Amino acid sequence: MPLIPWCRPVAVLSLTVFLLSSPGIAQSGPRPASDGNGSAAESSSSAPVLPNAPDLQPAHISGTVTDTNGDIVPGASVVLERAGSAAREAQTANDNGFFFFEDIAPGVAYTVNVSAPGFEPWVSNAIQPASGQFVELTAVKLRLTGASTSVTVLASSEQIATEQVQIEEHQRVLGIIPNFYVVYDSAHAVPLTTKLKFQMAYRVAIDPVSIGGAAVLAGINQAGDTPDYVQGAKGYGQRFGAAYADGVTDILFGGAILPSLLHQDPRYFYQGTGTTRSRLIHAMSNPFICRGDNGRLQPNYSSIGGDLISSALSNVYYPQSNRGVGFTFENVGISTAERTLSSVVQEFVLRKLTPSAKHNAADQGIIQ
Repeated sequence: MPLIPWCRPVAVLSLTVFLLSSPGIAQSGPRPASDGNGSAAESSSSAPVLPNAPDLQPAHISGTVTDTNGDIVPGASVVLERAGSAAREAQTANDNGFFFFEDIAPGVAYTVNVSAPGFEPWVSNAIQPASGQFVELTAVKLRLTGASTSVTVLASSEQIATEQVQIEEHQRVLGIIPNFYVVYDSAHAVPLTTKLKFQMAYRVAIDPVSIGGAAVLAGINQAGDTPDYVQGAKGYGQRFGAAYADGVTDILFGGAILPSLLHQDPRYFYQGTGTTRSRLIHAMSNPFICRGDNGRLQPNYSSIGGDLISSALSNVYYPQSNRGVGFTFENVGISTAERTLSSVVQEFVLRKLTPSAKHNAADQGIIQ
């Protein structure tokens, strides 16, 4: 799993916000108005003053259309209907049978209607997503009509990998920070194509949170006067450029170029089960052991090589006092230690903070 330097302060900030927003930590309640003499004026009304309700976040509904044999049904018509309203939103399932309704109003009942030639229509039970919730329908299975004898839809490994990447690209910690390079369904993961490896690296590099993280890291480095650029606006611009370049080169080489050349998977494969010790060993070995495209474990040359190349390239744009062989290997050691810690946090913490990854099976086949 590539480690992106400019995501470090953003992750810490997000966890802090999460903790401060938890019950028992955040304090709320209006203060009484002052009468001008330092004492609180009595209210003219006996009605209590209620705190403002939290802003509602849009919800999302997704799923994959298959037949009763589990084969993908591409091109199906998918309609989202809102209860008590004539409002409808229609989509066509893509080549992988995948559909995704995003930014819908929370707290409202919806039904999903699916139809395709040669199949009986399918209608979901009522779905009422909460604020910011990702709802995945896992039982969208179409039955053949009586006039049909057999329909076989075969999905290639590339099509399945494309669908899995689409799911991963919606994974965000606290619904904000990209958490794309994690596979939560490790048992059914298929290898990434070269195109998909570069696609994921590109998506992370241009994500607004990634750019914002580089800006925050540049401010922290400016306050710490590191690297040894000048102070002022010019120095901040140089530190921002260096932080962003560090992240892009690390994700490009460690997440796309080397994994493609060496046929290795750059993602972290979540274990989630077993003893705490076995999960800890699994996480801490991630910087050194990866899964190859052949499904076998092998030395993680891509991750270590990506850190080494990224650190070596920084000698081009860092100040003279921050260059050299010692500086390069010191950065590689720091990156490896941070990657180890990041993997442990990924295994034990981040899934709980990633809304689209918190799946709870329901009788109707809905994972919320």
